[in-house]
Amino acid sequence: MKQYFMGIDIGTYESRGMLIGEDFRVTAEHTMAHGMSHPRQGWFEHDADKVWWGDFCGISRRLIEAGGIAPEQISCIGASTLGTDCLPVDEQCRPLRPAILYGIDSRADKEIQWLTRHYGRDVRRLFGHPICSGDTATKILWIKNNEPEIYRRTYKFLTGSSFITAKLTGRYVIDQFLAKGSFRPLYRADGTINEEECGLYCRPDQIAACAYSTDVAGRVTREAAAQTGLAEGTPVICGTGDSTSEAISVGLTEPGTAFFQYGSSMFYYYCVDRMVQDYISSGGNGSVKGGKVFTIPGTFCLGDGTNAAGTLTRWVRDTFYGEELEMERKGGKNAYAVMAGEAGEIQPGSEGLMILPYISGERSPIQDPLPTCMMFGLKGSHTRKHINRAALEAVGYSTLQHLMLFREMGLPPHTLITAGGGTKNDVWMQIICDMTGMPLHIPETFQCSSYGDAMLAALGAGCLKDFHQLKEKLPAGRLIQPDRENHEFYRGNYPVYRDLYLNNRELMHRMQKTKCQ
Repeated sequence: MKQYFMGIDIGTYESRGMLIGEDFRVTAEHTMAHGMSHPRQGWFEHDADKVWWGDFCGISRRLIEAGGIAPEQISCIGASTLGTDCLPVDEQCRPLRPAILYGIDSRADKEIQWLTRHYGRDVRRLFGHPICSGDTATKILWIKNNEPEIYRRTYKFLTGSSFITAKLTGRYVIDQFLAKGSFRPLYRADGTINEEECGLYCRPDQIAACAYSTDVAGRVTREAAAQTGLAEGTPVICGTGDSTSEAISVGLTEPGTAFFQYGSSMFYYYCVDRMVQDYISSGGNGSVKGGKVFTIPGTFCLGDGTNAAGTLTRWVRDTFYGEELEMERKGGKNAYAVMAGEAGEIQPGSEGLMILPYISGERSPIQDPLPTCMMFGLKGSHTRKHINRAALEAVGYSTLQHLMLFREMGLPPHTLITAGGGTKNDVWMQIICDMTGMPLHIPETFQCSSYGDAMLAALGAGCLKDFHQLKEKLPAGRLIQPDRENHEFYRGNYPVYRDLYLNNRELMHRMQKTKCQ
């Protein structure tokens, strides 16, 4: 009987699933769109039952139907979600509140400030980096401080992937990469629960056991089988965050390779050959969080993300391209395709218009929840085309800023790989390629988080022997080259981008604090 592997990823605005065969090509795929709640400034949430589990069940059934296979032919299942989410559940794995999303949610700013003062010089030892909105422990502390009844009733604090795994298998397991990176100081370096440090945040039994992403966490229960259409007893791997799955799907398996994912936000992973400590730029380029042991045995990883990429371009679309969006809904041309065409009509630099992409505060590389988006240099001659292009360039400048940091650290990457929905925009990818001045590897369109989930499931099932063999099975994709003249132009403009934030940071903070009073 031919075997298949299923991978399902739950994203910020969309969930996607893939069924792959023994040849590791896609047999069937399906997507489902969903919303994201934004109930207050700095708050971003998902309904875990409706969005996470609902999408998983719907996609699973659709993949089995579209693939024309029996559920028993699926040898293993892998799932990924947004990463450093925080979801409290009761003993029946029922969510007690909407899930608090990854670093984009900045509600725990007071907790971050308090913890930074509380730990003092021990921050680096305990967290490995300055405490930020991407640290799940701060979200747990926020629930403890602000929702005591929910905190009292919480059986487990879960990420999205550990919630899906628990719903499928009845077992509470978290990927060691997420645990060691985002739940510090609740886990030790070896993946065991740090009972001593847990006390400030939660009971040790309120967090999940730690395992590797490819470890089989359990098997599909009878109840889960009835809801998903899967066969009872099907193995389920631990799973991981979406960016990790996508990184694996495009070949981030060796040191010196940097991966940039352009979705709703930009997330990067940089595979290196040694452990790296926190680094703060002396030239105003921001900071890099300390590294951690990566999913690939024998390697380490630097990783972080911005708060906006596609979120910024989505705002441009909704604000300036409403007519095109309405035409798209009626069967016309995709609004983003129209935007890409118009952006390509504008010369590099957007005729003196520059945008800071901090539409929802910012994580990497400035680690500041309070800055705002800024348009600088706006003139009466500028049109929506210029704003459109400047938004794409804003994300490009942020990418360049990260590379400037890596080079400043003595860790220049030799290979750049990109993926995510942003790769559909050829103009955007060329901008980023020109910004970096390096060739840009763009995988095939199906190489994404759900494809990575399925490949990790194949590895967990023993169909692939190791990550080296996994990389050999990946398609080559395509390669684009930078325009050297454009690169020099952007490099020359970069200090303006950097200094716009540095010179206006205090004013941004004052405005935000005044707004909140």
